Amino acid sequence: MSVKKVLAIVLAGGEGKRLMPLTADRAKPAVPFAGFRLVDFALSNLANSGYFKIVVLTQYKSHSLDRHISETWRMSTQLGNYVASVPAQQRRGKSWFLGSANAIYQSLNLIGDAEPDIVVVVGADHVYRMDFEQMVQSHIASGARATVAAVRQPLEMADQFGVIEIDGTPIDGAIGAHKISAFVEKPESTPGLMDAPDQFLASMGNYVFDADALVEALEQDALKENTKNDMGGDIIPYFVSRDEAYVYDFSTNDIPDATDRDRNYWRDVGTIDSYYDAHMDLISPMPIFNLYNRAWPIFTRNTTSPPAKFVRGEQNSVGTALDSIVAPGVVVSGGVVENSVLSNDVFVAAGARVQESVLMDRVSVGAGAVIRRAIIDKNVKIPAGATIGVDVELDRARGFTITESGLTVLSKGQFVSPPDEHERKLALEAAAELPEALAIAIDRNQLSEETAMKIVENQLSAITPVHAGSMSYDGEASIDG
Repeated sequence: MSVKKVLAIVLAGGEGKRLMPLTADRAKPAVPFAGFRLVDFALSNLANSGYFKIVVLTQYKSHSLDRHISETWRMSTQLGNYVASVPAQQRRGKSWFLGSANAIYQSLNLIGDAEPDIVVVVGADHVYRMDFEQMVQSHIASGARATVAAVRQPLEMADQFGVIEIDGTPIDGAIGAHKISAFVEKPESTPGLMDAPDQFLASMGNYVFDADALVEALEQDALKENTKNDMGGDIIPYFVSRDEAYVYDFSTNDIPDATDRDRNYWRDVGTIDSYYDAHMDLISPMPIFNLYNRAWPIFTRNTTSPPAKFVRGEQNSVGTALDSIVAPGVVVSGGVVENSVLSNDVFVAAGARVQESVLMDRVSVGAGAVIRRAIIDKNVKIPAGATIGVDVELDRARGFTITESGLTVLSKGQFVSPPDEHERKLALEAAAELPEALAIAIDRNQLSEETAMKIVENQLSAITPVHAGSMSYDGEASIDG
């Protein structure tokens, strides 16, 4: 661990407009993610790195974020450690935070009180693992005054990131370090890397500064009239112009017990679609991001919920979860969950289907209801026989959010009306479809079609009388009643 004194600052004031409606009632860093909160990834990385003096700068709709930090992130005060949530205080003028740089500028008293040698500044809305101590050591060895963490991305995505261009000369003794020649915000094109011509370095929104240099840069930025008060747009270019800015290549960061598949995983979950995709990254047998790395755990609030339970429901329908993550307190009572992430205390009733979806705490799914490619926020009750994500026009007519990719999103506690006859018919047809895992088993001769049909009929019997008749194995059904 670095012998220098380090203060960590977490920028957690983002409004998160692109994550609406998930941010309708909470700050972006407080948005739940697979049983955690987004801010837990930044705080866990800092704690695992050995940094225990942490301030979290908040602003928009911060109540649930402040409560989560106070209830979850407690350090030993006897050792002088803390995780402190700090709201905008208007210490330097009658304005709220005007940008990420201004947030730190208005909180310079925190740096003055802690008297650090090094300040680590991180964002609070990314999913990843990172050892910041390795970045700090690279920063010290390079002689930089400012260091930016960067992740490698395909060249065609250059217009989506802050792009770091380097001179290509490695720095002796500073792993992953290169001098920054230019910092360009979302350019149309950029040169490829010398060792990977099809890639470029994108800013991760994580920085390491010499404390005195950061204070000087922030004070000078505050005097400008044409500043955006932004760390990436103003402060880093200031250091680049002085030939004092270096990059730290995230691909050199070594996390214990990381797999080849999830090593150097990093995802910005700033949009609904990227938030959903990050969840889907978790659930394959060999996940792209592995939540189960005990050598570098992600910490969150302990739950008092009991263990998850899978039981038979009405008519002995089988409660099943396939290729899914289920949190404590989940009860699947005769329903089927496929390729989904279920947070604490979710209930799935008999004959219900949850497919490729993200369900947050205390969502209740009624008997025979079908949820497909949806994100359901906390405390939503899905009535029996209802559908979410099956008919886009029906979802839109009920006031649900529909993304360009076709995801259906319900906000916290959003009301779902009881289904009419048309919707119940949709749910019945969707519930009759063969689960993907069974179809794969049939293709591999691991399961007979006859047995698979008995499983499907058993599920349907929990929600409607199943008459003897035609029901093909591709999911199409002819059912009266």
